[in-house]
Amino acid sequence: MFKNSYKLLFLITLISGTLITISSTSWFGAWMGLEINLLSFIPLMMNTNNLLSSEASLKYFLTQALASSVLLFAVIFFFMLSNWSNSLLENYTNLLISSALLLKSGAAPFHFWFPSVMEGLSWNNSLILMTWQKIAPLMLISYCLNTNFFVIIILSSIFIGSLGGLNQTSLRKLMSFSSINHLGWMIAGMINSENLWFIYFLFYSILSFTIVFLFNNFKLFNINQMFGMYASSSIMKFLMFLSLLSLGGLPPFMGFMPKWLIIESLISMNMFFLLTFMVTFTLITLFFYMRICYAAFLLNHNENSWSFQNFYSNKTFTMSLILTFISIFGLIIINLLYWLF
Repeated sequence: MFKNSYKLLFLITLISGTLITISSTSWFGAWMGLEINLLSFIPLMMNTNNLLSSEASLKYFLTQALASSVLLFAVIFFFMLSNWSNSLLENYTNLLISSALLLKSGAAPFHFWFPSVMEGLSWNNSLILMTWQKIAPLMLISYCLNTNFFVIIILSSIFIGSLGGLNQTSLRKLMSFSSINHLGWMIAGMINSENLWFIYFLFYSILSFTIVFLFNNFKLFNINQMFGMYASSSIMKFLMFLSLLSLGGLPPFMGFMPKWLIIESLISMNMFFLLTFMVTFTLITLFFYMRICYAAFLLNHNENSWSFQNFYSNKTFTMSLILTFISIFGLIIINLLYWLF
């Protein structure tokens, strides 16, 4: 699994850094966990076969170091203010802490580093950046919620995540803007419930793993590579694009389930304007997934007139089928289990 043993070491410290942060009882302990997590991820990002990896790791380090220093400054300032009773300064400090954590997680309008860093990473590292690296900042954000400020963050994340992916040809950048859009939904879930954002994150992680597993196995990095792929297996091609639609949140598939829960929670809070905005711009996200799928389904289907050995193993094919089955039929399975138990 690991060609170099140091990567296993840094993966363990990466996981332990996040666990330190989410189980910490003080802001200083949380900051320390974030730093361990950051310094563990940098060596994992380095790849001698990819020229962009050193640039990506430098961008990631500088951005995260800035966010960490702002967070530490804000936390020290917050403790200094605890002896005074100035609510205005405390609110500003709270906003400073939230902004530093949003910069760490890559939410808009603090997203400037996220797509360019994603472009320089391998698919495995991209998956870590999109899923695991968001756990600690989001957990800390849930401790210091300011509804008015976070409504602006949700609106900007949904807006930029939707429109940013329209003119992309790189799949990694497309996935990064999709991640920014999903982050807006997670923060929306956070406003109403402590657990709702985590349920959304869990579903998003499963779907991202499915898509990244397929992209990585078939070495796909650009949209034009997807059009003519799987000539030997139209079933695999079909399932691949249904998983993409599931990630976009199309209703029959599992990706709609967490969105459904958040829509219900926002309706219960009477936040109709926010909900309308989110649903409208998420349809734009679905549009750029549909644009890829439409071309691949209908316009670029080709069959070979000779037979040859598939370039992927049966093991990979079986794993792909299992993952895409969960992605496509997950909503139906969950509903059946709910009515049975």
